[in-house]
Formats: sequence, C-alpha cells, structure tokens
Amino acid sequence: MAHHTAVFRFTSTHAKKIYDALQPELPDQVNPRSTTRCELEGTDTLVLVIDAQDTASLRAALNMYLRLVNVADETISLVDKT
Repeated sequence: MAHHTAVFRFTSTHAKKIYDALQPELPDQVNPRSTTRCELEGTDTLVLVIDAQDTASLRAALNMYLRLVNVADETISLVDKT
C-alpha cells in the first residue's frame, strides 16, 4: 500500500501560540488512515507533519490542519492588535 507524507514549516512570531492552539486537536485523530504531529523548531518555526495511507486521507487531513493553522494565526493577530 502506498504511503504519503506532507511536511509544512511555518515561520511566524506566533509559532508557539499556534502550536499550543493545535495541541488539543492532535490526540483526536479524526481519520484512522492518517496521523498528524506538530513540532516546534526553535522559537519561530512550526512543523506540521501528516502521514496518510492514501491521497484522499492526506487531502482531508491537510484541509483540516491547514485551516486550523490559518484560523489560529488570524485569531492571534487580531488579539495582538487590541
């Protein structure tokens, strides 16, 4: 069976806050055909790694986690402006 992996590195001054926001979501693997992990590299780089058994699972996980990263970043930016 094919195995697919996507790795994204986000450089942001909010990397730690985004990492903290994603942590509650990671233990609840929505799809048993994919796994996701999130790590910090230094103080400003968030690493998102998604492994999946097939491309459909990879796409679904990417859609969800990339959306979560985007929402967390936008929300933190809004809060920082106040």
